[in-house]
Formats: sequence, C-alpha cells, structure tokens
Amino acid sequence: MNRHLTVVTRKGQITLPVEYRRALKLKEGDKVAVSLKDGQMAVVPYGSVTARTAGLLREDEPVLSAEELRRAAEQAIADAAVERMGS
Repeated sequence: MNRHLTVVTRKGQITLPVEYRRALKLKEGDKVAVSLKDGQMAVVPYGSVTARTAGLLREDEPVLSAEELRRAAEQAIADAAVERMGS
C-alpha cells in the first residue's frame, strides 16, 4: 500500500494526493463517501452529481412546445376557476 502524508487543516480538511484522485477518477465537485472501521478510514467515490442525477427527471411523454405549455396552463387555470365556482 502506498502511503502519502497530508495535513488536516483547522477546518478538518485534507488534500487527497493527485495520484489517488486520478486512480479514483475524482474531479472537482465530485462527492466521496468516507467510512471508519477499526481505526481505518476509507474514501470511496460517490460519483459526480451529473452521473448520479442523469435522467432523474426524464419522462416518457414528449416535451411540450412553449405554445402547448401556455395552453395547458390556461386550461388548468380555467378548470380550477370552474371548480372553485362550483364549490
């Protein structure tokens, strides 16, 4: 096991050596999971925000045009007004 020394800052931060970041394919903004077991700390990539959230909001329905969105909003407002009047 290679061993590198690093310093803990007063904010509790450390710098991961570039060789480790490259080996783990870590880039700026990536998250890591840190675990502690039997006095040993492990750092594991958690994946980038982009990779973890890609396709999260994807829907099977086609994307509406601006005009279609406007019509749908107008219809929803009209339906809500009619419903309020009936109550």
